[in-house]
Parts: sequence; C-alpha cells; structure tokens
Amino acid sequence: MVVELGIDTRQGGDATVVALAGEFDLAGVQEFEEELKKLEASEPAVLVVDLNGLRFMDSSGLRALVMADQRATRAGRRLAIVPGPPVVRRVFEITQLDDRLDLVDDPSSL
Repeated sequence: MVVELGIDTRQGGDATVVALAGEFDLAGVQEFEEELKKLEASEPAVLVVDLNGLRFMDSSGLRALVMADQRATRAGRRLAIVPGPPVVRRVFEITQLDDRLDLVDDPSSL
C-alpha cells in the first residue's frame, strides 16, 4: 500500500499555510519542495507548515523542513511549523530540532 503526501495550501490571515497529510518521506519531498518554492516566490512574510495531518515523517521530510527554514532565514521570512501528532513531534525532539526550529501549536495565532 502506497500512502501519498497530501498538500493543501491556503491563506490564513497574514500567513500562507501549507498543510500536509499522509506520510512525509522521500517519496513526497520533491512535491513539497516544488510547492513551497512556488509559494516562496510570492514572498509571503510568514509561511506556516502544518503537520497535523501527517501519520509519519522520516529524516528526508525533516531535512526538507530544515532546508526551508534556512531559505526563510536568508530571505528574512518567518517559517513556522505546527509539529503535528506525537509520532511526528517526536522526530523534532529526538533530533533536538524542537529548540532550533520555530514550532507553534496553533497556526491561527500567527
């Protein structure tokens, strides 16, 4: 059974929100990066990546988020990440990236 990555983009107040669903692994990284780069081209002040709909994220998904954070920092943009369910949040904790990345619980609070 192949589980694809679902990507839904919406405007949420002052932020552009990219909501992911399913599994964020090597199979979905390219699609995520292409979507994010399209959004980055419009130069939003705040990008939010909402992981609430994920069931799984591996190191390739985590790397894509770290790279997106680096691009946002260079561009002077805020990249906030909603870390999602415990199984996904745990990936940030194990790698200690929960201290380095801008993790938020509620994207509507931005």
